[in-house]
Amino acid sequence: MGIVKGLRVLAVDDEPLQLDELAYLLRGDQGVAEVVTAGDTTEALRHLRDRGVDVVFLDIRMPGLDGMELARLLGRFASPPAVVFVTAHDDRAVDAFDLGAADYLLKPVRADRLAEAIRRAARARVASAGQQPQPEPVADDVIPVELAGTTRMLPRSSVRWVEAHGDYARLHTSDGNHLVRVPLSLLAERWADAGFVRIHRSYLVALRVIAELRLGSSGYVVVVDGRELPVSRRHTRELKDRLVRAAKTGWR
Repeated sequence: MGIVKGLRVLAVDDEPLQLDELAYLLRGDQGVAEVVTAGDTTEALRHLRDRGVDVVFLDIRMPGLDGMELARLLGRFASPPAVVFVTAHDDRAVDAFDLGAADYLLKPVRADRLAEAIRRAARARVASAGQQPQPEPVADDVIPVELAGTTRMLPRSSVRWVEAHGDYARLHTSDGNHLVRVPLSLLAERWADAGFVRIHRSYLVALRVIAELRLGSSGYVVVVDGRELPVSRRHTRELKDRLVRAAKTGWR
């Protein structure tokens, strides 16, 4: 079944002018069939009780129950709506995605970015119903990173290798690196099916970028972008197996 069309949307914001602007933009998108609004989370809960919605566009900082707390409540629904956070603050992106948010928009909202968020929310809604969305021409996970005070959505495909830093992880790309508040173990689990392999307690590497696996004086190492990364003994056999399978079936 394809992506649901004609979404029923609830927009929640305690600032009337911004709520009106968001509702106006939502109604102008062809993927949206209906838009209802709420000025606080209490009113939002009344709407959710009285009528079903597919997506909630939700401000974070509001009096009383804030957007994060409402999103946690929505996650307990039997059929939870997708959530898109819309906020002027860029410091809660990681928390938002930890809650399973479909997207995270910064105010002022651009029409093209809103259209992208609507598409993501539609796919999330289909997936939550146990249906399979139509494949997109380019399927790629994203992870929010902070860059000069701006939250940027970094494609997983741009990540070459990942290094553990306690409860954080440093994502290395071809043009730099980004520190994110995500444990390496969680990324290893989430990205295993995308061709990433754990080579050491401190390193996760995309199979496709491994140029060489060789035995050095202190054990095995892999060469990635001219840099040697250690391979622990416990991960050596799995890495060799993955490399062989990847060579036969493609780098996934």
